[in-house]
Amino acid sequence: MHAPTPEALREVFVGPTTFAGDHQPDDLHDESLHHRAVFPFAVARPRTVEEVRALVRFAHEYSLPITARGSGTGLSGGATPMTNGLVICFDQMNQVLRIDRENHVAVVQPGVTLRDLNLALEGTGLQYPVYPGELSGSLGGNVNTNAGGMRAVRHGVTRNHVLGLELVLMNGEVIRTGGPVVKSSSGYNLTQLAIGSEGTLALTTEVTLRLSPVMPHSATLLVPFSDLRAVTSVVPTLIAAGLQPGLLEYIDVLTMAGITQRANLELGVPTDMAAQTMAYLVVVLETRTPAQLEMDIAAAAELVTAADALDVYVLEGALATRLIEAREQAFWVSKAAGAHEIIDIVVPRSTVPDFMENVQRLATTHESFVAGCGHVGDGNIHLSVFQPDEDKRRALILALFELGLADGGQISGEHGIGLDKQEPYLALTDPHLIALQRAIKHVFDPSGLLNPDKLFGA
Repeated sequence: MHAPTPEALREVFVGPTTFAGDHQPDDLHDESLHHRAVFPFAVARPRTVEEVRALVRFAHEYSLPITARGSGTGLSGGATPMTNGLVICFDQMNQVLRIDRENHVAVVQPGVTLRDLNLALEGTGLQYPVYPGELSGSLGGNVNTNAGGMRAVRHGVTRNHVLGLELVLMNGEVIRTGGPVVKSSSGYNLTQLAIGSEGTLALTTEVTLRLSPVMPHSATLLVPFSDLRAVTSVVPTLIAAGLQPGLLEYIDVLTMAGITQRANLELGVPTDMAAQTMAYLVVVLETRTPAQLEMDIAAAAELVTAADALDVYVLEGALATRLIEAREQAFWVSKAAGAHEIIDIVVPRSTVPDFMENVQRLATTHESFVAGCGHVGDGNIHLSVFQPDEDKRRALILALFELGLADGGQISGEHGIGLDKQEPYLALTDPHLIALQRAIKHVFDPSGLLNPDKLFGA
């Protein structure tokens, strides 16, 4: 087969395009700690679904692997292009197409960012509650990775809020799955199959989202504990009490020091109290009325105090907002500190206390340092691994994943597999499950051109 040329691509696609030697550096990687030096044939920025179809047909004709790209905020290498492949970047398809206030639905193009959507929803009394922690992240990228975030304990993750998709298949056909309804019992749920597929099955060109009412009253509780087991053990009790917290986060003392220093944030915890603290629990309560909020604060304070909390601080207004914003920067703090790996194991929340104790045991065994924070309300633990020796680090990470799977967990709660976690994923996953997934991919992508080196490899 003859090789593709820039002239051949321009004959079928006249939109913004760069070619090898002229690419923007940010188009060649996501936020994975492991950047790969790759140079695709072209990076194309379509503006319509018809342009996406033209690009797909071109890639099929020349057997070019396709990598879909949103905002590049992923953390697993899933948006890393392939050498001499085609990157389809969706940042020009960035329109909020419709907000249906009566049905609590928004229809958006894949390049719409969380910030864009928030702005479009201002004044409607509605929100898109999934918040992975980076407002520049795109909805198409969130769909590809089934992004989660701190609000998952109450609101769930991306797949809980996607009602339908418009997809371009590898043969150039366009299909629509689902729609602006909240239930369906009509054949296979292809919407849910596409969510989290990391661009290996189809290209998302439109997303129909479920919206939720905004709760007008909220409070943020900062709860220090002298023992990590205590801070994680109280979580099932808080949830069982029916408080429905919007956030339930644990932050170990080292991570808290890093994020507050980066944010130049003073929390007001007395020095003697801070000296006793090993970890913090951050609880955000949301409700409809001030009276109910006061009752929820009192109930939560009673429960954490009975679980040996050192104290309970109710953070006011801007301070509460700044703490949550600082927590969102935990990845950047770890990256700046020289972390060699960041993983996001998810385990049943009742097993988190034992899991965290075993993490420290494994870190000691493998002569490594591990710090972390996490969405403890849903068992999603984010660990920063500091170990420069690659062999020791790989052995530790494999042991951590084995530990999480033994507890009934999963290798990734929200970052995805991509390239970074592919080796342990293939090593630890039932081979029959891998074979079935590969068979599903073959149905959607018989030529194996859609992000072919991600998830379970070629």
